[in-house]
Amino acid sequence: MSKQLPVPAESEEASGLRAGRRGAVRYLQNEAAPGAARKVLGNALRFSRECAGLSLGEAAGRLGVSSSKVSRIESGTSSLKERDLPKFFETYGITAPEEQGNLRELAAAVHRPTWWQPWASVTPKYLQAVVSFEDMAIRIRSFEPTYLHGLLQTPEYARALIERGRGPASGYDELVRFRTKRQEQFAAADKKLLCVVDEATLARPVGSAAIMRGQLQHLIDLTSSPRIQLRLAPLHTYDVHVEIGPTTIFDFAGRLPTISFAEGYDGGLIIEDEEMVDRRVKAFDVLAAKSLGPHAMRRRLQHLLSRYQ
Repeated sequence: MSKQLPVPAESEEASGLRAGRRGAVRYLQNEAAPGAARKVLGNALRFSRECAGLSLGEAAGRLGVSSSKVSRIESGTSSLKERDLPKFFETYGITAPEEQGNLRELAAAVHRPTWWQPWASVTPKYLQAVVSFEDMAIRIRSFEPTYLHGLLQTPEYARALIERGRGPASGYDELVRFRTKRQEQFAAADKKLLCVVDEATLARPVGSAAIMRGQLQHLIDLTSSPRIQLRLAPLHTYDVHVEIGPTTIFDFAGRLPTISFAEGYDGGLIIEDEEMVDRRVKAFDVLAAKSLGPHAMRRRLQHLLSRYQ
């Protein structure tokens, strides 16, 4: 089920052809969300259309499809096959071989098997979209007030959380392997992760004292990582405001506009609306600035570790 939430939208003329590109806020449950590769291809085609000075309706008329079809392609909701690209090249005046080659490569990438395909039957479809964003983003910023971000979890902590879920026990092992593979994919890539950890999350036991000791020691080790930057939002501090709630921000180095994601109990909210994303980015940056840095966080984690001895 996908719910398109109401967001104030400008007309296509007033927004300078921004309508349809931004303004998307969707709560996703058991249906596929646009993956990052499809969104990059759609964003590139939207940019080419705008450079050609064509409105959605004008482009649709020349392509021989509906305006909604063009809009779905640009938003990544509908995929585009490589064989359909020549019509877009002709319509948008894309003649440079290099630009055509880049678009063909993007169209081919959309249909390539993904690393998480072996786990497609046990992972929610919205989570598959999230890991596609992780794969393509150059930086990930995240705050999780309920449990630790999946890229920070030890296998034991992950399994304890998974066993508390609602899925069948037969899928637990596969979900743990999926989470381990997800961490391996991140470790092999050249990107940054900035996580604000809520101290309340660590004070809430998961699994057992032994699991919590292992998880806390893992976080202590990660405070020295050059690619994973950790901050701790401390309890009992008046000027650390966590009202932003669960928030993950994906930065794509210009290939896509920044996207925000908030995971819920049975789905996830994907936010592309520019103003809404900007508010979350600013709130997250303030939270990170007010939180404890690596050295102070390490001392607090060591204190928490002593509670689980």
